Amino acid sequence: MVRLPPAEKLSLAVRKNVRDEWSNSQSDLEKQLSELLGETWAVDINPSAIWPYHNDGYAKESLGSCIKAYVEGVIWQLKYLSGRYSNLTEEINSICHAHVLTLDVEEATPPRFSYGGCDVQDGKLRVLFAEKSLGTNISDCCSEGNLFPALNNAPGDKPLSFSARLGIKSDYEDQIKGTRHQIAELLGKADDEVTLDPNFEETHAKLVAAKSAKGSGIRDDWQGALGSYTASYFDALVSHMKYIKVGDDELVQEGFLEAVDKVKVVFRIVDTLKNSSYCEVVIDDGVLYLQCTAERWGTNINDVASGLMDIL
Repeated sequence: MVRLPPAEKLSLAVRKNVRDEWSNSQSDLEKQLSELLGETWAVDINPSAIWPYHNDGYAKESLGSCIKAYVEGVIWQLKYLSGRYSNLTEEINSICHAHVLTLDVEEATPPRFSYGGCDVQDGKLRVLFAEKSLGTNISDCCSEGNLFPALNNAPGDKPLSFSARLGIKSDYEDQIKGTRHQIAELLGKADDEVTLDPNFEETHAKLVAAKSAKGSGIRDDWQGALGSYTASYFDALVSHMKYIKVGDDELVQEGFLEAVDKVKVVFRIVDTLKNSSYCEVVIDDGVLYLQCTAERWGTNINDVASGLMDIL
């Protein structure tokens, strides 16, 4: 699309609405946004650049009310989402490092949104409206379905994507403590004597590479599932250790500790498997590895340790 030039001068009625509904509310909304995110944020919106896209709609006469509604919609969504994801505000502050909220027209071709959405540009969180949809579905621009892809696609140098980090925080970090405790109990060890290595960065890198290959069968939402799937592989090990009575049979427990003398379990993705089509367990140099190929990641997770007794 060709960007429209800003309005040279807004009518008196529109300027009054901008003053009464937006300018008089801006500082309070910036305060709300800053308190919510725990950092000082600014809202930088040029009403004259927004008005040409009114399409004889809501914003034509009520531009200030429209802008205010967009900002209020962002605050509402962030408040709701930060209540569900404990590290979201920290992630937003890091990814949107300029700590500026803006409103602009969607320029991508083809458009990424039917009505509105958001992205991150130059460290700023940009609320976006489709060229002919200013004032439509205002409150949805920073919904989870729009905000999370925007944060995930933002430029950055961290080894794990936003979606992966969020999933690890919400679906792995707390849960894995209980898993490690169960393994420790089965082995007669203290929790801090057991090491579970999720190997997230290497797994992430291998899945990124595999996903980019033509015809990849890796699910589209794999990044968000990284934490939960990895936790499930470790949980599957616990289930099979119970099944072969590691905690009840002294001989089996002794055999496990002799074979896995480093009391360390690692998840990893390998190029080829030795004994299975989907996933398997191997022991190497006192370390137990739960492994699969990238193409089979997440498939038949519960079977990953089914061959454990055979290798002790």
